[in-house]
Amino acid sequence: MSGAPTSGKPDAGAARAPAFDAAFVDAFHDLLGWRRDVRRFADAPLAPALVETLLAQAHMAPSVGNSQPWRFVLVEDDARREAIRENFRKANAEALASYDGERAGLYARLKLEGLTAAPVQLAVFCDEGTCQGDGLGRRTMPEMLAYSCVCAVNTLWLAARARGVGMGWVSILDPLRAGEALEVPSGWRLVAYLCLGYPVEEHPDPELERAGWEARSGLSERIFRR
Repeated sequence: MSGAPTSGKPDAGAARAPAFDAAFVDAFHDLLGWRRDVRRFADAPLAPALVETLLAQAHMAPSVGNSQPWRFVLVEDDARREAIRENFRKANAEALASYDGERAGLYARLKLEGLTAAPVQLAVFCDEGTCQGDGLGRRTMPEMLAYSCVCAVNTLWLAARARGVGMGWVSILDPLRAGEALEVPSGWRLVAYLCLGYPVEEHPDPELERAGWEARSGLSERIFRR
């Protein structure tokens, strides 16, 4: 076929990938270490242009079959934000009731959301009915659409942290009620409700670890060989 590269040889028309030096690799390691779930936000807005840049970078995430199933909903209306806060309050009360004794007391003291202070609130939905990608890669694992949205969320998290912006993931929500409050299409599934803003404080360790809820375990406990 005319123009096809010779087998085993690089395509002369291909773009040259950038070289990431040791300083970049070290900085990237630091970025991963300082990426934290933020729940305490300063009273300072995020510039609209910055938010647009962060969403553009999140949109660069990989997706199954190049389906790009993520749908970003910026929640700006006060009444809708209050509906989400009420959703959280109800779900959080139910979660608290599932614990007993000291664990319940500790749970009650945890700061688990930034829904009041965060200047930017973003709901990430998965369009499970998208035709883009023509189903490639998800016949046996349809959940790959949602996993692709999670890739976009993680990309957004790192992009935000690189610019000094904190992000928190609020999962203590009824997803169906959240979708109703935001009036999204019925075929969209809530993957993440995110709070973004400048953090009040910076910590290299997770807040849940500092609060005594759960410590991170070592990598060796997560690697198995077969």
